[in-house]
Amino acid sequence: MESILSVKNLRTCFFTRKGTVNAVDDISFDLQKGELMCIVGESGSGKTITALSIMRLIESPGKIIEGKIIFNGENLLELSSEKMQDVRGNKIAMVFQDPHSSLNPVLTIGYQIVEAMTAHKSQNEKEAYSHAIELLELVGIPTAKERYHDYPHQFSGGMKQRVVIAMALACHPMLLIADEPTTALDLTVQAQILDLFIELRKNFFMSIIYITHDLGVVSEIADSVVVMYAGKIMEKGSRDDILNNPLHPYTTGLIGCMPSDNGKIVPIPGTIPSLVNLQEGCVFHPRCIHTMDICRKRGPPVYLMGEGHYVTCFLKGNIHDRTY
Repeated sequence: MESILSVKNLRTCFFTRKGTVNAVDDISFDLQKGELMCIVGESGSGKTITALSIMRLIESPGKIIEGKIIFNGENLLELSSEKMQDVRGNKIAMVFQDPHSSLNPVLTIGYQIVEAMTAHKSQNEKEAYSHAIELLELVGIPTAKERYHDYPHQFSGGMKQRVVIAMALACHPMLLIADEPTTALDLTVQAQILDLFIELRKNFFMSIIYITHDLGVVSEIADSVVVMYAGKIMEKGSRDDILNNPLHPYTTGLIGCMPSDNGKIVPIPGTIPSLVNLQEGCVFHPRCIHTMDICRKRGPPVYLMGEGHYVTCFLKGNIHDRTY
């Protein structure tokens, strides 16, 4: 398979009065054409900042200070602001967590979808209108022709999210990034939106990065999984690798937080540390039940444990590697 996105040694920092926050700290991953990758982790693990870095939407006091983001053969970090503006919405689109903040309350939803198209595509008004209706029908908006003229406040939360997805699809992007798009929705609507993403990937052969903290979602839709903690990648691999053969204690802990058949939930002790002036060693070692002396002294390297299955943990490395 051919990579459409390759993130290499990406570092995004926020420079605050209290110190430098390493929100995304030297992460690398590849996304193939047509692949649906889930980035999973607790709040504060760096998932959203990773997505915003790809979109080049990091604002002051944040800054991408290192790395490459190769999309379709181009390094996005080397593009001018004008060229990057053409990439956003056109070749890479993003669906945010809160649909309310993504829609302008004083403009009809039809106008907003057409605006997304005309910003990048040379379509006349009739073509844009027809395409907008097709998109609204595609994402499951009933009586799309009538609802085209409605305002955001006339839609439920789930329907607003469908409208936002239609906007994201307006220019047929090659990559869609979805940042926890079902968090604010009830369970029934969540399931419908997840089904919609599966259908979109199938119909458009679109690459998708889906950000979530819910391993239940991962089990439903993912091809591959990146597990993040405190700005770093702890483990990455296929969905089966991560869910059926987890190698990092943090991944195992996340799985333990899911309700089991007997209803038992085993929480991970402690919380994500402040990313300002982190302690030496592995970022997870204060919460890890398998901590060794080497874990407190230095960060572990990345170990390849099988085809496409990587883990950042001394426990899984060669015994000789634990001592350097």
